[in-house]
Amino acid sequence: MTWFTLFVVLNGLLVTLLAMNVSRLRMTLKIANGDGDNRAMRRAIRAHANGVEHTLLFGLIAAAAALEQVAGGLQGGLVIGFTVSRVMHAYGMLAPVFRFRQVGAGVCYLFELAGILVLAAALL
Repeated sequence: MTWFTLFVVLNGLLVTLLAMNVSRLRMTLKIANGDGDNRAMRRAIRAHANGVEHTLLFGLIAAAAALEQVAGGLQGGLVIGFTVSRVMHAYGMLAPVFRFRQVGAGVCYLFELAGILVLAAALL
């Protein structure tokens, strides 16, 4: 299994679970569209959207690294680190543990920047 495949499996699962959480809340709270001015619904929607936003960017980074065969042993660390940061952030958004959200976001940015730097170095 390649690191990119692992990235797709783990982060695809995370984003799908976050989407299912939004659907579960919609059915429970009977909110067809939007957030219904409900705090839990708003949090679930943002957790899902934020996951999609960052997973898309890092997915492009991971795909480029795999296609260009760069980063070597770094690919695994980048994929695992990014995934752990996304789980921490999602947990921090859905549970009242703001510190997880802060740390998850900060670590996510670091892994995104590290991946971009690895790709930029490969261009040189």
